[in-house]
Amino acid sequence: MLEQPLRQDALEGEDRREVRAGIAGAGFIGRVHARCARLAGARVVGVSASTPDRGREAAEELGAERGFASSEELVSSPEVDVVHICTPNNLHLPLALAALEAGKHVIVEKPVALDASGAAELAATAEAAGRIVTVPFAYRYYATVREARARVSAGELGRLSLLHGSYLQDWLHSPGDDNWRVEPELGGASRAFADIGSHWCDLVEFVSGHRITDLSAQLHTAVPERVRAASRQAFSSEGAADGRRRVDTEDVAVAMFRTDAGAVGSLVISQVSAGRKNRLWLELDGDGGSVAFDQEQPETLWVGSRDGAHVVPRDPGGLSPEAARYAVVPAGHPQGYLDCFEAFVGETYAAIRGETPPDGLPTVDDGLRAARVTEAVLDSARSGEWTEVPA
Repeated sequence: MLEQPLRQDALEGEDRREVRAGIAGAGFIGRVHARCARLAGARVVGVSASTPDRGREAAEELGAERGFASSEELVSSPEVDVVHICTPNNLHLPLALAALEAGKHVIVEKPVALDASGAAELAATAEAAGRIVTVPFAYRYYATVREARARVSAGELGRLSLLHGSYLQDWLHSPGDDNWRVEPELGGASRAFADIGSHWCDLVEFVSGHRITDLSAQLHTAVPERVRAASRQAFSSEGAADGRRRVDTEDVAVAMFRTDAGAVGSLVISQVSAGRKNRLWLELDGDGGSVAFDQEQPETLWVGSRDGAHVVPRDPGGLSPEAARYAVVPAGHPQGYLDCFEAFVGETYAAIRGETPPDGLPTVDDGLRAARVTEAVLDSARSGEWTEVPA
């Protein structure tokens, strides 16, 4: 078991083989992957993008050794040991399967496939290939999230009865906002829930130890028509529009659910909540107390009791051992999303090098879980009925 996330200094030594990374996709998240791969000690040997010319430009921008003509060429290249798949969603499954067939390890963005059957195929293929396949549920790596999980595991909250929260963004708030994710052919039948609701569900199950068993969901498209500007990167309003498009994916999802341990819950997912940039918030309420985490305020964990409430700072000296190992700078020196992503990539590379995967490393099985929850949300919204989530 790793006592600390794998960092550059932990990679020094003759017994550690160099990992050669290839990045398929050069948008916002591809840049995050490239940065974290390099910090974890990998050589970024290549990058691919939407065109050969864009791949060459991206290689220069990201400091990669070369630009590949296509993602298909990158994932099968003998120069690459691990493939980071950061492309539009419709390419996740075929590229991941091709990488596994070529003997590569894979880090694949979620959703790992456009539906649950595709996600199950990927999970089975990864197991048969004996390769590491992980999924960046990076919010697990906040020290305050680990502290919440440790307190639940230690029984400090008692029996959990209510799990609730929201994940709110505003980057698709207006008709002038657009991105390829709006198109079902590229992003999938679900947009807001598959994109960010999956993060919320993964986090609440990870912290609580519960599993959502059945749910009742509603979807809403607040902006029925948008400009067509599919080339825009996520969170950006820059880029020329080319006409208008009808929107067939949801801007908002709401759901009630039940868990295998007897709790009930609710969540609100939105990409049209003005002023909310990335507000992932969850609270767990038990008969012994409550905890709440807010991703926009990750340096503290709210802890409640019948006698009052207080906040626990991200101070390595005051956290549980499970949380303290992710508090890599002293209290008062803020950590954030990129630190979480760095820890996730580092632990993936540790597993690739043969170390025992640490508790909490999100794998393709977690990606399959997210796909099944998303499919249940879509089924419930269509039928208007409570829908079971397959175990």
